[in-house]
Amino acid sequence: MTQMYDPASVSNSAPHTLSEDDVQGVDHLREAYSRLREELGRVIVGQRDVIELLAVCLFARGHSLLMGVPGLAKTLLVSKLAETMSLRFSRIQFTPDLMPMDITGTDILQDTGDGRRTFEFVHGPVFANVVLADEINRAPPKTQAAMLEAMQEGRVTAVGKTFTLDAPFLVLATQNPVEQEGTYPLPEAQLDRFMFLIELDYPSSEQEEIDIARSTTGDALPTLDHLMDAAEIIRHQDLVRRIPVPDHIYTYAARLVRRTRPNHPDAPEWLKPLVAWGAGPRAVQNLILGAKARAALNGSYMVRLEDVEEVAAPVLTHRVITTFAAQAEGLDAKSVVRRLVEEADTDR
Repeated sequence: MTQMYDPASVSNSAPHTLSEDDVQGVDHLREAYSRLREELGRVIVGQRDVIELLAVCLFARGHSLLMGVPGLAKTLLVSKLAETMSLRFSRIQFTPDLMPMDITGTDILQDTGDGRRTFEFVHGPVFANVVLADEINRAPPKTQAAMLEAMQEGRVTAVGKTFTLDAPFLVLATQNPVEQEGTYPLPEAQLDRFMFLIELDYPSSEQEEIDIARSTTGDALPTLDHLMDAAEIIRHQDLVRRIPVPDHIYTYAARLVRRTRPNHPDAPEWLKPLVAWGAGPRAVQNLILGAKARAALNGSYMVRLEDVEEVAAPVLTHRVITTFAAQAEGLDAKSVVRRLVEEADTDR
């Protein structure tokens, strides 16, 4: 069996180093991220891992799927993230009768005031910096496609015209894992456009449940401080792209993704009957970008293996399609990815 990762078999050439200005930028981003966690902690109880993944996604210029049962404060978390970042927030409730123009906007006939009438384009809710696409799988594919064009291209097409969306632009789409009746599941090709699948779980302790009840049944929630603006976020996004990545990290990420493909020679034997379809090249890109953003948020001037390992599950889980045999054994894509990462640690 091909080894997952062998440092002796890859190049150890050092990547470029950050400039002095970029080093200061990483220090500033680390401090800003620390303040972000403190601010969100004033209204969000727990969910520290989720907050980190949302921040990674924002500064890596990605988009995420949020998976969790109702009542886990997904909308509150996303809206407060936008508030602390001084970004315009918009929420779209996806329903079976939602049309593409309800997302993008459309031409409206308006009076000009001098007795004439003209068509004026009225922007839809997608024209925001942070868009919460609530229960995206409840809308038909045509409407989903309008949202996905905005995610991929950073623009929308409506009534024959193209409109560019303002940066930064972050889409967070939710899905309810409990009720699937009457839904339109996203095809694998569209799922691949999401950088992360972020799973929200129930509160981890009884005390967290009590704290949630105390904070939400009293006075109005506090107004959070504005930590940065859109221009500063864009500068940090550019900085994340410049974070150095050693050669062996690229090799590690590529080999990890290639081992998710059941027909590939590097795939372990145990995986082949469990996985129908593995991750594509976009997964390698997102592993590297996610690792870069995580490294910068934690004050590291270079990507480390632990950064890749921490983003492996959210990057790969929705890209690995399991078989009926896996489901019969009670195994899901997340457990498959976890085992692959554990084997990678053993092979190092």
